[in-house]
Amino acid sequence: MKKIDGKMMIQFIKFGIVGVSNTLVSLIVYYIFIFFGAHYIVANTAGFVLGTLNAYFWNNKFVFKQEQTEKRSHAKTGIKVFIAYGITYLLSTVLLVLWVDVLGISLEIAPILNVCVTTPLNFIMNKLWAFNERENE
Repeated sequence: MKKIDGKMMIQFIKFGIVGVSNTLVSLIVYYIFIFFGAHYIVANTAGFVLGTLNAYFWNNKFVFKQEQTEKRSHAKTGIKVFIAYGITYLLSTVLLVLWVDVLGISLEIAPILNVCVTTPLNFIMNKLWAFNERENE
């Protein structure tokens, strides 16, 4: 297991900042869909797609910046980002059903609870796999 160093901590903080924008994009889309009467799973899916596009753009430019000596396949990295976020999307959907249908938590609060679970998991998958220079050669 790799030791957490200062650079990784800074990346996690930046990832958190980008995560706030992803969350805002996802939640805004989610609430717009809910407002217009969409099922919460449909709303969550739309929020996921737009939030993931936002995540890829900002993580690529701000968090896991490509070094001048590094060669990164944007297509391969983009696919990996969607897979990583797809895994947490599936987890998020299961958790939404648990929060809303099983535990009776409100539609407005449930997606916020998911962020506490999915953010650390997304960071690990993006840091160690999707944006890993050795994995993208």
